[in-house]
Amino acid sequence: MTDDNPGTLYVVATPIGNLDDLTARAARVLGQVSRIAAEDTRHSGRLLAHLGLNKPMLSLHEHNEARRVDTLDSYLAAGEDIALISDAGTPLISDPGFVLVRELRARNRHIVPIPGPCALITALSGAGLPTDRFVFAGFLPAKPGARRQALESWKTREETLVFYESPHRIVHTLEALQEQMADRDVVLARELTKTFETFLHGTPASLLAQLTADPNQARGEFVVIVAGAPPVEQSERQDISADALLEALLAEGVGVKQGAAIAARMLGGRKQVWYARLQAIKGEH
Repeated sequence: MTDDNPGTLYVVATPIGNLDDLTARAARVLGQVSRIAAEDTRHSGRLLAHLGLNKPMLSLHEHNEARRVDTLDSYLAAGEDIALISDAGTPLISDPGFVLVRELRARNRHIVPIPGPCALITALSGAGLPTDRFVFAGFLPAKPGARRQALESWKTREETLVFYESPHRIVHTLEALQEQMADRDVVLARELTKTFETFLHGTPASLLAQLTADPNQARGEFVVIVAGAPPVEQSERQDISADALLEALLAEGVGVKQGAAIAARMLGGRKQVWYARLQAIKGEH
């Protein structure tokens, strides 16, 4: 075949634990494609063995994704169908694939998503916190300062907040939540769809106590779900523009660094951004 009859890239969701969660459509597509791009070929090889499949595979992960674009595009141009899978769940959702899909779409390649398991949606469906509006922020920053700053910027959001977290950082994340959102309802969804699936509910402090009492509860992959901030009554809202607030801070003699911290707390966003705006306004006076 030639580029006159190009192939299709299928973005295929695979189980996050229980292999029975693979959809019939996903299994059929994996059986039909010419080759499979996988985050970890050894890990995905076990899924293919479970399905009785033996397909050519190539790795596609965060360190080589950009370099794989031309290779996969050449296969598509030759008429081959390709499946993109991650280690678990839906590709691109805190997993590789965004760069590939973006670049192939720019080249007008045919891309078909095959929906299925996703830890984010699975956790929300069983957590018992509001799901009409939510913010998914992937993994929180690993460094304490950046993690604290990220949570501070989201603490006034009224939507349910959702994060992914690893077992070696879950305690640090709960400690940061205790500092920033001590009175919020939090759900830890652990080992979803697996034998030891657990939903723990409480405040950050009570969850820390549960993990201390039973260290086994700190094992596995986590979805952390945090209730949103209570809505602010209209009478409590202030109609003030960002520039007006920054001008007032400077007029009262507040330093640029302190002013940036105040603006970030009141208006959200990053302190560095407000710092730069304050510096610019100060330079104009």
